[in-house]
Amino acid sequence: MRKAVLVTGASSGVGLALCKRLLEEDHELHLCLACRNRSKAEAVRTALLASHPLAEVSIVQVDVSDVRSVLRAAGELKQRLQRLDYVYLNAGIMPNPQLNLRALFSGLFSRNVIHMFSTAEGLLTQEDKVTADGLQEVFETNVFGHFILIQELAPLLCHSDRPSQLIWTSSRNARKSNFSLEDIQHRRGLEPYSSSKYALDLLSVALNRNFNSQGLYSSVVCPGTMVTNMTCRILPPFMWTLLMPIIGLLRFFANAFTMTPYNGTEALVWLFHQKPESLNPLTKYLSATTGFGSNYVTNQKMDLDEDTAEKFYQNLLELEKHVRATIQQRNHQS
Repeated sequence: MRKAVLVTGASSGVGLALCKRLLEEDHELHLCLACRNRSKAEAVRTALLASHPLAEVSIVQVDVSDVRSVLRAAGELKQRLQRLDYVYLNAGIMPNPQLNLRALFSGLFSRNVIHMFSTAEGLLTQEDKVTADGLQEVFETNVFGHFILIQELAPLLCHSDRPSQLIWTSSRNARKSNFSLEDIQHRRGLEPYSSSKYALDLLSVALNRNFNSQGLYSSVVCPGTMVTNMTCRILPPFMWTLLMPIIGLLRFFANAFTMTPYNGTEALVWLFHQKPESLNPLTKYLSATTGFGSNYVTNQKMDLDEDTAEKFYQNLLELEKHVRATIQQRNHQS
C-alpha cells in the first residue's frame, strides 16, 4: 500500500525541494501537493511525474490564511483518502521583512556574528496585517490555518495500527521572548514570524501530549539559513553579493548555513525514515551543512515547558470555536 504524504507550500522553496527528495526516497509515494496557486501546483505535478512516473501525485488547493479554504480542502482530502501517513506543515510567510541595518553592521564586528546570522535574532521585523477571518496574517498562515487542517484531518491521521506523523517547518528564529500567551497572535509586537515559529514549537508539544495515544505524533524541524524567495526579499541583491563570501566562511564555524532548499530539507527527509514513537517530543531537529557542503541532522532541546504548550493549545481550541461560529454566522447571512 502506498504511503500517503501531504505537503503544504509544495510549489516552491523548501516544500518543492522536499517533494523531490521524498520521491527519491520512495518512488511509489502518493504525494499530495497542498498549494494556494493551482497553476503552479500543476506545473510542479507535471515535472515530478516526468521524473517519477511510478508515483501518484495529486493536488489540493488551499490557502492556509483562510479558514474556509482550509475547511474545503480538508473536505476534499477526506473524500479522496483513507489515511495520511505524513503531513508536512511547511507553508509560511514572512511579510515585508525589514532589516535592522544598525544591528547588522554592529553584529558583523562582534563575537555574536555567527549566532546573529544563524538565528536572525534582533535583525528582522515584519509588518503584519489582518485577514478576512479577523486574525493576524502571519499567525493564521503559519499556525492557525495548519491547526484547523489537522483538526479536520484527524480521521485520516489517527489510527491504532500504524502511527502517522506531523512534521512542522519551524526555525532557529523561534524565540521565547517574542511570544506571549496574552498575545498569541503577536498583535502588539514587531516580530510576528519569530512568535509564530515559537507557537509551532508549543503546538507540536501539545499535540503529542493529546494525540500520541491515538497514533499521531508531531515533530518540529529547522531547515537552516537558506537563500529562498522568502529570504531574498530581506535584502537588495547587492547586499547578498557582499554577504555571501562572509556566509561562506561562517559555514566552517556554524552548521546552520544550509544555503539551499535541498540542503534545508535534510532533517525533514530524515524524519520520514524514523519511528515517530521513538522521537523526543521536546526536541527540535535541525538541518545542518558543513563548510565543505556535507549535510547531516543535529538537534536541540526546545526552550519551552509542557504546561505553557497545553495552555496555548487550549487557547487555540477556544479561538477555533470563535472563528467557526463567525463563519457559520456569515454563511447564514449570505
